[in-house]
Amino acid sequence: MRGAELARRTAETDIRLSLDLDGVGRSEIDTGCGFLDHMLTLFARHGRFDLNISCKGDTYVDGHHTVEDVGICLGDAFAQALGEKRGIVRYGSCTLPMDEALILTAVDISGRGMLCYGLDIPAQKVGDFDTELAKEFLIAFARRSDMTIHVRQLAGENSHHIIEGMFKSLARSLGAAVAIDPRFSQEIPSTKGVL
Repeated sequence: MRGAELARRTAETDIRLSLDLDGVGRSEIDTGCGFLDHMLTLFARHGRFDLNISCKGDTYVDGHHTVEDVGICLGDAFAQALGEKRGIVRYGSCTLPMDEALILTAVDISGRGMLCYGLDIPAQKVGDFDTELAKEFLIAFARRSDMTIHVRQLAGENSHHIIEGMFKSLARSLGAAVAIDPRFSQEIPSTKGVL
């Protein structure tokens, strides 16, 4: 199994997380932030990752610490589960329609954490979720997973659809990138020999 289990406790959050890259899309998500729970449930299902997350955070302040710290932990879990990245496809991309929204995501499991972000989310909130936190989640995830992630909004007006499209597109891109290529299952997918 290519998986990870981790715990991270700070003065702001207490997180327990388990990840199986070769799962079937099962999840149990309880972050204390309903919209984030919904997005991570979709993420697990569309990436075919088995994912369990429990977070007790200072949501009485706002959702920032919870969203960012869950992104940190999920990035750490991907990095741990991928190990030396032997045999992975490495690259993945998906252009995903979500009603009127169209989101393009491309991933390189490069060993270089970077986010290039191009979403224009019109509303400041979806329910009680601050929409600017979608970017904070991605920044934390990209840095800790050591992945290069590009996200572009090609169309879209509904903030919920734009963010949901992003999570689904990211999941499908990652599902493709972490897959094992049977032709090169013992190789590191880089001319440098390391990622």
